[in-house]
Amino acid sequence: MTRASAGVALALVVAVLAAPAPAPAAELPPCPLVIGHGGYPKSAGAKAKDVIRQPNVLRAVDDQASWGADGVEADVQLTRRGAKAVMWHNRTTNGLTGPRQEISEIGWADGPGDLRDRRVARGPYAGERVPTLREWLDHVRARGLVALLEIKKSAGPVLADPAYGASAWREIVDPIVERQDAQPILVYSRDEWIEAELANRLPEHLRGSAAKWTDGVKWDEPPPPWQLNVPRWRAVFDQAPNSVMTSHTADYRAWLDGRCRRQADA
Repeated sequence: MTRASAGVALALVVAVLAAPAPAPAAELPPCPLVIGHGGYPKSAGAKAKDVIRQPNVLRAVDDQASWGADGVEADVQLTRRGAKAVMWHNRTTNGLTGPRQEISEIGWADGPGDLRDRRVARGPYAGERVPTLREWLDHVRARGLVALLEIKKSAGPVLADPAYGASAWREIVDPIVERQDAQPILVYSRDEWIEAELANRLPEHLRGSAAKWTDGVKWDEPPPPWQLNVPRWRAVFDQAPNSVMTSHTADYRAWLDGRCRRQADA
């Protein structure tokens, strides 16, 4: 070893010895619950660029669990006349096989072209089908995850319809009530009227909006580098939130390592 290289090695040793020791796990604050979100492009042409990454399909739920999520956020839509509550982000069948239609205008199992028989047409979950709310909740429970449901604004008209509203609400409420003792289920909506109705119908579950959005960079396709989110991740983490939502589940979980202890280990 040359004198120069020995000097570099000695400097590294001194730096390591001088660095503060990592805090014992018991002294770390508890980690927030990490709710996995799939990301959706926000730029011009977003609908055409959507690669269907949201954890609405069952294989996406499996991926979120493998990435370290504590829960998953997904979206509830209603088929024609509110006959079936289904898990799909888009207002239309954009991203599914078959012609583009409004989800609210298509039947669930009415024969050729129905929603049950369509498949995701592009992206990492191509070939997957749209699950019902009941199927999705059961799958999330089997993976040991928290279920966070957004009731989409596009479900509003049928929920408010004098002829079909009562049965449409049952399609949403009944699966949750049936499972509420077996798994944690949270709900929210970005629609004020739906949110008010949820407060009356599912008051114990209306805590979905408490999950703090932690990413600081708008999603697009291809996804932005996760490192760009670190400044906001740090700022939100310093607020000690109970739960956060992220579209970079695996990277966020790795970033938390050494900063906090998972609540399951607390």
